[in-house]
Amino acid sequence: MIVKEEFLSRLRKIFDLNLYEVRVWTALLSRGVSTAGELSAISDVPRSRTYDILESLEKKNFIMMKLGKPIKFVAIKPEEVVERAKKNLLVDAHEKTRRLEQLKGDEVLKELSDLFTNGVKYVEPSDLSGSLKGRSNMYNHLDMMLRGAEKTITIITTSDGLNRKVDALLPTFEQVKKKGVKIRLASPITEKNLKYAKDLAKVAEIRDCGNVKARLIIIDSEEIMFMIMDDESVHPNYDTGIWINAPFFASALEQLFEVAWKEFKPFNGSATKKKK
Repeated sequence: MIVKEEFLSRLRKIFDLNLYEVRVWTALLSRGVSTAGELSAISDVPRSRTYDILESLEKKNFIMMKLGKPIKFVAIKPEEVVERAKKNLLVDAHEKTRRLEQLKGDEVLKELSDLFTNGVKYVEPSDLSGSLKGRSNMYNHLDMMLRGAEKTITIITTSDGLNRKVDALLPTFEQVKKKGVKIRLASPITEKNLKYAKDLAKVAEIRDCGNVKARLIIIDSEEIMFMIMDDESVHPNYDTGIWINAPFFASALEQLFEVAWKEFKPFNGSATKKKK
């Protein structure tokens, strides 16, 4: 991989990265998925520093760590990196936000997209998986997944999870609904989340799943995100989600959801009275 120093210098200023960070990031963009050792060789960054650099990029939401051994890292679309960086920097630096806004239509973004596209086409779809730590990171990634939906969005969540999704993602739900995406959500419906359910019912079909407790999102029967912790007992900073791009697995889960969906009670605008 050959990337001009002038290009790397522009990226450093725009994204506020150091030289090693920008070298490792562009190396990963060119590969899609790679190990620390491979990235060290490609980027000419000392191997002893590569893991620290990758950890820094992960914290900044530029990349994801892939599950399994050996440890691998997954590139995130440059357009999504831009959106995440904007959210993180708005409060602290108006000037940095201005620079990111200028990327739209800029040749820099095109070159980044070319690196990602040309590399990802050689990556097996099953390799595209990762873990997300912290509820904020999970919802950032979930927002990206929803915006990329073309046909269907299937969600099963908790009572509090429904409230959080309305607070954080209602504009995104409204946006994809206008594109013709079918949205279905199953959740326990209680007095606690009744108002939120009514708001979401304007753009999605909602059903009461009763005592079923699960946290799962399926997009277009192709990619999945599921949370492995009970949101009633875990601190938001320690909440953990697993993202997988696996059409076969996603389609299988979608079929199982279809069976359960038929048994769930359609939302009629009121909370379900629980049997004593």
